[in-house]
Amino acid sequence: MLNSRKIFLLFGDVLLFYLSLLITLFFGFFREFSFEIFFAHLLPFSILYFFWLVIFYIFGLYDLYLIKTKISFYPRVLGAILLNLVLGMGFFYLIPLFGITPKTNLVLNALIFGTFFILWRNFFYSLFSAHFLNRLTIVGRGVEVENLKKEISERPYLGYKLIEINLNEDLLSQIEKENIDTVIFTEEYETDPKLLKALYFCLPARVNFLDFARAYEIITEKIPVSMISHSWFLENLKEGEKIFYDKFKRIFDIILASIILILTLPAWPLIVIAIKFEDGGPIFYKQERVGRDRKNFSLIKFRSMIEEAEKRGPQWAEKEDRRITKIGKFLRRIHFDELPQMINVIRGDISLVGPRPERPEFVAQLEKEIPHYHLRHLIKPGFTGWAQIKFRYGRSIMDSKEKFEYDLYYLKNRGFLLDLGILLKTFQLFFKYE
Repeated sequence: MLNSRKIFLLFGDVLLFYLSLLITLFFGFFREFSFEIFFAHLLPFSILYFFWLVIFYIFGLYDLYLIKTKISFYPRVLGAILLNLVLGMGFFYLIPLFGITPKTNLVLNALIFGTFFILWRNFFYSLFSAHFLNRLTIVGRGVEVENLKKEISERPYLGYKLIEINLNEDLLSQIEKENIDTVIFTEEYETDPKLLKALYFCLPARVNFLDFARAYEIITEKIPVSMISHSWFLENLKEGEKIFYDKFKRIFDIILASIILILTLPAWPLIVIAIKFEDGGPIFYKQERVGRDRKNFSLIKFRSMIEEAEKRGPQWAEKEDRRITKIGKFLRRIHFDELPQMINVIRGDISLVGPRPERPEFVAQLEKEIPHYHLRHLIKPGFTGWAQIKFRYGRSIMDSKEKFEYDLYYLKNRGFLLDLGILLKTFQLFFKYE
């Protein structure tokens, strides 16, 4: 459901690209306009539009929630359009392979498409918040059930409408009366013979049935750790099928980490001087973390805290942490304090994408508090990851529990496309307006 909406949104953008190009060329050439001119512009602008779509993705403009949050939406659209305009200028003037060098037309195209883009996004939100909704009901109880109900109620743009039914009344008649499309049921009801029989007789209504874990995963893009059993892991974690993927990923890690190191190397002397100038302390900070198969390693960062930051022992980071130095605050804002981790990637301690490695002291505590937490060490931890782009920085056990639910989603679904999406999303950190 969510993916189909995003595909529909993307398809609309592609149509608007070519519609805006047609309008741009019509007004730009006016009486001289012909379809020969349009086709001469078609290939170069198609290549350019591909990179524009990538930038839209990096700016989070395919995150459905963003359409509703206007404070974030409009600055991101403006930032993406301006960056695309700069990219277009560079594309046509630095790579003069197509015999065209649009100036006014490029600006006009960006303005026309930007207008269409905003109108299309608002129309999309209003359309899918009120129509074409998947009407569903949840058979179950518990904290996670209530959380899912709240998520559905507060995010109508996801395309779901929650319908409450009475289990003591005839299920088939209620499903038909309310035009319910999907029935979600929790594990506790899977072993209830009476309920299962009642659901069985609802098959003529052509309703979809989903177990809670699967529905929760589809709607929230995380796994409900407190509502899955050992059998879920046996059925869903297919590590034996990831051998080729892991080998390719290792090669990709080395290549991309090396490129990042080379590109950012000119900034390293400036960072070193700034750290030394502030307090004269060490440049790098090494911290023990838990890696794959519970093997510890030293994670390398540029030091962003005072030297005696942990004289009282390991502590959870706070939102306004007084231990952070002035230059450290700046480095954290632009995420340059983490650049030395590319050395960890090349050494094989971590991957570019994976669960964030935790400290041994915290792991020991979290494994006691969070069910199945030890399974995040089945794979190599990452510089960035699904939990990092979907959730804020973890500052408590409850935060870690929710981040682990995102880690489980990644553990189950990890692959080339998901990794690529996470890497692109990581660039959003440089374009935050909130």
